[in-house]
Amino acid sequence: MDLSILWFVLIAVLWTGYLVLEGFDFGVGMLLSLFPRGTKEEKHAERRVLINTIGPVWDGNEVWLLTAGGATFAAFPEWYATLFSGFYLPLLLILLALIVRVVAFEYRGKIASAVWARRFDVLIQVGSWVPAVLWGVAFANLVRGVLLDADHQYVGGFWALLNPFALLGGLTTLVLFLLHGSLYVALKTDGELRARARTFAARFAVAAVVVAGAWAVWAQVAFSVAWTWAAVAVAALSLVGVVVLNARGREGWAFGLSALAIVSAVVLIFGSMYPDVMPGLDGGPSLSIADASSTDYTLTVMTWVAVILTPVVIAYQTWTYWVFRRRLTTADMPAPAGLTWKKVRDALGGSDTPAVKPSDLA
Repeated sequence: MDLSILWFVLIAVLWTGYLVLEGFDFGVGMLLSLFPRGTKEEKHAERRVLINTIGPVWDGNEVWLLTAGGATFAAFPEWYATLFSGFYLPLLLILLALIVRVVAFEYRGKIASAVWARRFDVLIQVGSWVPAVLWGVAFANLVRGVLLDADHQYVGGFWALLNPFALLGGLTTLVLFLLHGSLYVALKTDGELRARARTFAARFAVAAVVVAGAWAVWAQVAFSVAWTWAAVAVAALSLVGVVVLNARGREGWAFGLSALAIVSAVVLIFGSMYPDVMPGLDGGPSLSIADASSTDYTLTVMTWVAVILTPVVIAYQTWTYWVFRRRLTTADMPAPAGLTWKKVRDALGGSDTPAVKPSDLA
């Protein structure tokens, strides 16, 4: 096999891993604004449960994004340059949202204060909603095609990216991730939380069938090739299966089918792009795999590195999910362990009481 084609496929695999794993992360983050019920204290406890379902794994899931970006830079430098310069603003917004999300996860539990936690909950939500939409917008534009000049520079401008097809793509990833996240919560919780998560999953599954189905058919008819109809069919059957299995309380199988729907969407996206990495709009200039590729020597070295290290990453992540497989409820949440505001003020010399050691703030 031509190594450039092999790496086009491998990058598609890396994006698949990212969207499947980070997809439920985003879904859980978005559910923080939709899921909790009851008093302020009960909502706070339920948000803690949601965050703890992804707490051990969310940062590991982001490794797939870093690897996909690094592989694109090394294997297809011209694709990387054209993509990141042309899509600069939406990708910058995604990056800022992800940074805000990381900071919010890390700082949320540092102070034992419900007000402090709510503020960072909002940031987690922002850091989840924004990428969930913008990733769909970006990939939909790659399927539709973009305006490139003869030197493979994007010349369409920011507003050209916000076309109806791309916006529907953003809505598609939004509902798919909400569905994926709801099923993950149902899989990781028990009791009333589990039942409510299944109710949310049922609603989002119907929305996903309609929205994702409309986008997939539009993409297939207008921009894709004959063989990707198989991916559309698999995605449709998977989402219908999610509705049936979720109603029967088989959330594990339903979660697997929602992951399969995302995998099918990636196959449709990359299958529609091939043999280009950035198709031209309306038959205009495009950037092909061959034109964007690195040298054979570079691709050969990358292939050996991938063969050696990829199984290690997969094994480690599999082990992590196995270790943290237990279901959670609000009863499993320990008392907040963060500092109180009084200790913070004392440490900063804000009162007459003895200050705590600086190491207490670490």
